[in-house]
Amino acid sequence: MDFTLELVIVPVSDVDRAKAFYTEKMGFRVDVDHSAGEDFRVVQLTPPGSACSISLMRNQMAPGSLKGLHLCVEDLEAAHKELIARGLEAGEPFHFGPTGQTPGLHPERESYGSFLQIDDPDGNVWLVQEVTKRTPRA
Repeated sequence: MDFTLELVIVPVSDVDRAKAFYTEKMGFRVDVDHSAGEDFRVVQLTPPGSACSISLMRNQMAPGSLKGLHLCVEDLEAAHKELIARGLEAGEPFHFGPTGQTPGLHPERESYGSFLQIDDPDGNVWLVQEVTKRTPRA
């Protein structure tokens, strides 16, 4: 039996501002934008190439409390350039060396070894991780 992760709730304070950030700066696709009264709105967005979507939710959890979700890309340098070109203030690439978090890409460009950080307008923290080859499933 496969268990697929297909939706993650992202807590935000302003759905319109968050929607603009994720579509314009991150390039996510809008799947659903539905309101049912003043206090209920579902905005579901999907990153390019992903089978998992996010849903922007107000009043569900503290805005900015989501930390450490990973977006995976094959080329971190190219992803960084694309995000910067969209006007996003993406952090510089880093890896983990003998002394901990170290500036720059992983020296051997090992798969799963290089990252950059993105903070959305509410302070939710994302990591973009370079994955050039996948670990085989058991």
